[in-house]
Amino acid sequence: MGWVLPCVGGLGLLVVVVIAAAIGIYNRLVTLRNRVDNAWSQIDVQLRRRYDLIPNLVETVKGYAAHEQETFEKVVQARSAAMSAEGVKAQSEAENMLTGTLKSLFALAESYPELKANENFMMLQEELSGTESKIAYARQFYNDSVMSYNTAQQTFPANLLAGMFGFTPREYFEVEEEVKEPVKVQF
Repeated sequence: MGWVLPCVGGLGLLVVVVIAAAIGIYNRLVTLRNRVDNAWSQIDVQLRRRYDLIPNLVETVKGYAAHEQETFEKVVQARSAAMSAEGVKAQSEAENMLTGTLKSLFALAESYPELKANENFMMLQEELSGTESKIAYARQFYNDSVMSYNTAQQTFPANLLAGMFGFTPREYFEVEEEVKEPVKVQF
């Protein structure tokens, strides 16, 4: 009978330790999930800034190259698609399309020296470039947060609690890397 009390006390201590560990794991998963959500919000802030700059950029270029309507329409359509995209994968795809159309807009500007020298155009181009850098940083922070969260919720013993409480893996914000060809030099 004397050995039963230490056994019951040991079992109670074990239950307390397991519950404390489960609470710690759950709280860590919540913290990491909130960090991912916050990181996504930071991307969204920078994307909104980018969307706000695009109409001004298009209007400035239109003043010099009004006959390039197809390019303008593609930029506007890509911006609209990006603004209405929902979910990480859809947003990723829409942003890749928007980036491509913006490149064609800047390539168009190369054909108009007076546009390239326009102070308003240069300012918008610089602001957009700065915003692109902020988007890249926010995307990197988001993807790092997703990696930490996914790793935490997929490793043992957290994976046991993650499934019970609905913690599911998050998607990375992927950007297409365009294949770059070597510069062609002609004499």
